[in-house]
Amino acid sequence: MNCTRQWGKSTVTAAKALHHALTGTKRLVVVGCPTARQSAEFLRKASEMLSGFQIAPRGDGIHEASLLLPNGSRIVGLPQNEEGVRGLSGVTLLVIDEASRVGDGFYKALRPMLSTTNGALWLLSTPCEKRGFFYEAWEYGGEMWERIRVTAPECGRIAAEFLEEERQSLGQAWFRQEYMAEFMDIGGGFFGRDIVEAALTDELEAVSLDMKR
Repeated sequence: MNCTRQWGKSTVTAAKALHHALTGTKRLVVVGCPTARQSAEFLRKASEMLSGFQIAPRGDGIHEASLLLPNGSRIVGLPQNEEGVRGLSGVTLLVIDEASRVGDGFYKALRPMLSTTNGALWLLSTPCEKRGFFYEAWEYGGEMWERIRVTAPECGRIAAEFLEEERQSLGQAWFRQEYMAEFMDIGGGFFGRDIVEAALTDELEAVSLDMKR
């Protein structure tokens, strides 16, 4: 899901995680986030939704950001820490929130958690330049991914007047990234990624240089 800022990505994530956990017994949902604060915010949203079912939220006694449900299912929020995630297994749903801000190492450490369950993988984010696994999956991931894109003009909670102010204040590149869900080259590189990729070819043969005198 490639979405504008303030669309409600974290709320959607919490709703999806809670629905999955409530509709099956002893399921394990893991939500990877860039920071501990974002993990805690995710669990807060999920806890508020859970209260609507007259179920008192409680942790699993192991992870700081977690929920244990009466049916034995768990929801665990993990901040970015490649070493700290190893050991969890049997994940039936893996969600990575703000995926464009999560490092490739953390992502690759999380994926094997799905190996024995054939569980689902959700990536949600606003773009952050043309780099990282979120960009690669969006642009080159092929048919294995279902892609959903939402821009700010498509979000009824964001006023057109506000967007015009942001366009003028941020400039076109930042505005298109933050609100139009476009991957932009704004990191200060000398050449844009599109130019570099256009210069690559598989048609040239490797040349071996004999350095002997």
